[in-house]
This record gives sequence, structure tokens and C-alpha cells, in this order.
Amino acid sequence: MRPMIRTVLGDIRPEELGVCDSHDHLFIRSPTLPGQELNDPEAALCELDAFAAAGGRAVVQWTPWGMGPRTEELPGLSRQSGVHIVAATGMHQAKHYAPDELERVRDGLADLFVHELTEAPVKAGLIKVAGAFHRLDGHARHVMAAAAEAHRATGAPIGVHLEGGTAALDVLDLLCAEHGVPPDRVILGHPHRFPDAAVHRQAAETGAFLAFDGPSRAHHAADPHLLPGLGALADAGHADQILLGADTVTAAARSGADGPGMPFLLTGLRPRIERELGPDLAAAILVANPARAFASRWRRAGRPVFEL
Repeated sequence: MRPMIRTVLGDIRPEELGVCDSHDHLFIRSPTLPGQELNDPEAALCELDAFAAAGGRAVVQWTPWGMGPRTEELPGLSRQSGVHIVAATGMHQAKHYAPDELERVRDGLADLFVHELTEAPVKAGLIKVAGAFHRLDGHARHVMAAAAEAHRATGAPIGVHLEGGTAALDVLDLLCAEHGVPPDRVILGHPHRFPDAAVHRQAAETGAFLAFDGPSRAHHAADPHLLPGLGALADAGHADQILLGADTVTAAARSGADGPGMPFLLTGLRPRIERELGPDLAAAILVANPARAFASRWRRAGRPVFEL
């Protein structure tokens, strides 16, 4: 079977994905962000439209199970905006859920992930998991074991939230060395929040993808290190493993409010990458690399492809 990318409208060929925001959120809620939920479909459509107007063609929503992904809204938003959307299943850190909710699904996580990847009315194309700060706690280890089992059953890629950009090598040891997930099926999110070039290089040397996120949050002092980090990885021979996303998690961070939002990837960061690191690297980060990172030889069929 040839690799395909599983979008909310069906499976597409990698070359159809186009310019991609590889890590973002159209909908999300968490008890850690009271009153800052992304839950407005009209606002989500406005952001997608602005991204499309800047040349964007695809968005990967990393909002996992139980955090208000509103997956049922995504096919309509994809059709209206003309933007491919990849949804996520998986589970974030325990603090984002009610304890009774976690207990209810704890023993069936792998089956839950497989269901959302292969049988749900709107299918996910990514498994999202998360580490803790500088370590992997018991919750993270349990969820990652389930994610590895779901990967083996389906072929789905696994996206990892690195808390503060930390524990990247611990994650790779657990998922790849212990649970046998191929490194090129792992996407490490937020590495530049801990701008250690040696760790980035070691992670890339395994074959994993590194998904950097743009400056959508004003408190991230690591933003000035973004382009040097991309350049260092490219110089070390890992240009084909770099991804970039906006990671917009609050309404205020959207382009229609006080933040740069999704369009800034293309109106702000892309010109800088082209100017300072070269147009070939910009094209790899935004087009060629996500087309490989999110494509899988799916072991269980999805729905037929639907036209946008």
C-alpha cells in the first residue's frame, strides 16, 4: 500500500497536502485554561480563511481525545475553507482531564485510539501524547504504551508534546527502543522551547521529525532561537526532518485578535526562513517534510477520498 495522509475528509496522497501548518489547534479546552477555550466554529473558519489567503493548504490539529477537539465540525470547516485538516486522537497530560474521566478509559486507551483512527465518523490521522517536564511520569508512560500499540495496529504517526521542550531523548527511548515504534513515525513537538542544539541533533539522528512552533505565545523567550535552531539542524544534515506550526491555543493568539495566529507562519516566518536560510529549506519545512511525516501505510482502511 502506498503512503496516504488521513484527513477529516478521507485519505489523500502526500503530494496533495501542500503548504502545511504542522501543529495547531482549531478547537481546544482544558481546566488549565479556564475561560480561554477555542470553541467557536466561525472564529476557526476565519483563521483557516486567513491561512488559506496567505497560501496555506493544510492544518494538523493536535487536540487529542477529551480536550474538546469538536471533530464533527472539522469536515465542514475543511470544505468551506479549502484547507485539508488532519485530526488527532490520543491523550495529553493528566492535568487536562478530570480524574474520573481518566479512570474510565485507562484500561482501553489503545482500543480508543484505534477506533478514532479507523472507525469513527470523522477519523483522526495522528496520535497525540505528552511527556512531563524533564521526565516521563507514570501517566505518560501508560499513554505512550497505548499509543505504540495503536501505531502497530494502524500505522498512524505519533505526535509528542514535549513539556517545555524537554525529555525528547527519554521519549524516543520509550517509544522506539522499548516499544518498537520506528523513529520516523515519531514527531517531537516544541523542541525549540528548550533550545539545546545538541539534544535537537541527537533526536534528529534517530530519524524522528522535530516540529518547531512559531511565536504564538508572548511568554516564550525561546522564539529568538527558532531560526538558529532550524539552521543548525539543516547544517547537520537534517533538513528533511523539520516541521513548523503555529500552535495557537487561545482566542487571543489568533490573527483576528491580538496574536499572529496561523497566517504568521507564511507572512512572517516563511519570508525570514527564505531570506536567512534559503527557499529550499522553507519549501522542505512547509511542504515536503509534512507530506512525509503525516503519511502512513495504513493497516486499516479509512474512508474514500472526498474532494474539498
